[in-house]
Amino acid sequence: MTKNPFRYFKTSPEIIQLAVLMYVRFPLSLRNVEDLLHERGIDICHESVRKWVDRFGPMFAGKIRSKRASYMRQITQWQWHLDEVFVKIRGEQHYLWRAVDHEGEVLESFVTKNRDKAAALKFLRKAMKRYGNPNVIVTDRCPSYRAAMKDIGNQDRQEVGRHKNNRAENSHLPFRRRERAMNRFRRMSNLQKFVSTHASLHNHFNLDRHINRRQTFKSQRDAALLQWRDLIAI
Repeated sequence: MTKNPFRYFKTSPEIIQLAVLMYVRFPLSLRNVEDLLHERGIDICHESVRKWVDRFGPMFAGKIRSKRASYMRQITQWQWHLDEVFVKIRGEQHYLWRAVDHEGEVLESFVTKNRDKAAALKFLRKAMKRYGNPNVIVTDRCPSYRAAMKDIGNQDRQEVGRHKNNRAENSHLPFRRRERAMNRFRRMSNLQKFVSTHASLHNHFNLDRHINRRQTFKSQRDAALLQWRDLIAI
């Protein structure tokens, strides 16, 4: 019998899930979430929100990934876009690697201290273990990608171009907004945990509002929200 993960918490699972959703999905601070919930008659402390996100965020993200695993594996074989951004942790520079498919779905997020061949190789193997080997891999001109893909045997699938990798560049924007709201990160492990959670929630609620009809978008949004609420079912 599966144990209830909310059994030691006095707050209802619905409120915990709402707090996690508000903090991870939107560029809000912990105190912003506390104030918004207070307006709805829910009296909690911002530190409770922090603990809920740390404990239940990865759990919700894992459930989302498991539900989307078969679907994602079918559509991610065509083309990947790879890119890395600089992230400061306690004044020290780190690198956030991200793999995005041709539809803008974030496939993998990986944090490293270096931007060398070993880091790129570890990142690629982690992504391919989950999603398989793509037909085309679009990257920037970072030499670490070419060196890593030469070891894997994918050098003939790499494409490099000035504007070809805009898909990956744009995928960093939601994370950058969250990073500013959170006043950066203090540990590498916390960054890795949060970006994995954030990517799963972003994928789940990324409904291509700009290309869908209003009615289609509303129906997809209702379906995504219903699936999100079903995640707390034991």
